[in-house]
Amino acid sequence: MSKIRVVTDSTSDIPISLRGELGIKVVPLKVHFGKETYLDGVTITPSTFYEKLVSTEQLPTTSQPAPLDFTQMYESIREEEGEDVEIISIHIAGVLSGTYQTANIAASMVEDKVKVHVVDSKMASYVFGQLVVAVARAAREGKSIEECLDLARRMKERTQVLFVVDTLTYLQKGGRIGKASAFLGSLLNVKPILTLDENGTVSPFEKLRGKKKAINHIIEASKNYAGQGPVVMSVIHSASEEEAVALGEKIRQEFNVQELVVTELGPVIGTYTGPGLVGIVVYKL
Repeated sequence: MSKIRVVTDSTSDIPISLRGELGIKVVPLKVHFGKETYLDGVTITPSTFYEKLVSTEQLPTTSQPAPLDFTQMYESIREEEGEDVEIISIHIAGVLSGTYQTANIAASMVEDKVKVHVVDSKMASYVFGQLVVAVARAAREGKSIEECLDLARRMKERTQVLFVVDTLTYLQKGGRIGKASAFLGSLLNVKPILTLDENGTVSPFEKLRGKKKAINHIIEASKNYAGQGPVVMSVIHSASEEEAVALGEKIRQEFNVQELVVTELGPVIGTYTGPGLVGIVVYKL
């Protein structure tokens, strides 16, 4: 049986401890503040990023890794693990970034050295980071390539994310507004609740006046989705740790949750959401 190793990109926002525990390899995207370029999660941390973001008038830009970044990663895994290794490379939705396409190009460049299965998660941030973690665990447990890829497909079909943003300004300026443009021009203090559709496009879900009401609404909507069965959940946030931790405690009390992770959106995804996002990810087991 082949050894399986998992690669992802930095937009998966997987906590460093989990990445280390499961041997997940991460290829970073880049964030550009004017002439300054940073590697997402490597040369700039989320806390530093959000400080810079709110103090600058010009929105930063982001860029995907080059094919060489991926080929070097794939080849290094081949050198470390031997010729019987296979790689599952899972990435941010293709509609949101060219990273998935670049990984495919890189996979074709190394196909005579190592087999790489590239997966479009059709998600973003820890919505697909949760998927990456599950696949890496399955590989560690000795599951086959087919079983790991089937798990990824199943999780894409059985995962819901709902998130509240303080403002649509960052999504709009960053060109990632998607179908949520329907919420533009909302009244003061109306908090948009958003989701990702089946392709990974940002889509409107609901809008409520006040953040507390909006967060309570995504809790109830997540309950409706989860039902009484066991679930794996995560709380995602951008510079809103206190709110996220409190939300995590509530989830532990009110859901049949088997595992819960609270994690912060990194610089690349944070470029498009801004600070103040809070969200819930539910995977039905």
